[in-house]
Amino acid sequence: MAFKLLFQTDVGRNPWQQAMARMVEEEPLPEKSREFLEQLVKGTLQHLKEIDQLITQHSREWTLERMANTDRNILRMAIYEIKYIEDVPAGAAINEAVELAKRYGDENSGKFVNGILGQIVREMTSETCGVPESTEG
Repeated sequence: MAFKLLFQTDVGRNPWQQAMARMVEEEPLPEKSREFLEQLVKGTLQHLKEIDQLITQHSREWTLERMANTDRNILRMAIYEIKYIEDVPAGAAINEAVELAKRYGDENSGKFVNGILGQIVREMTSETCGVPESTEG
């Protein structure tokens, strides 16, 4: 649901609050699920500039505009989960993002999303541990 809301906001230029109200009306959610959905969408959009910079930095041959709309929004959501939601393990966020990419993207989307998220997590881990980043690549 969060991916669909981010996609509607990005591609359809729909305000996320309106899109979410319609979506939750059509498919009611338990309160905790609705709160998490709102946190995920709102947080992703609040940190969009920083998230997009990370995507751009790690997708050397693809600009955000050239990237598939599905891949771009799946990456945004997963990066927000990895960077800003402490109780979501990076591996779980990556796995979920790859599954969404396989379902909604093209035949290469899963590998593309996995590759970029893997690079970002490795970089974050090396910064946290104080280990110099590898130059291999």
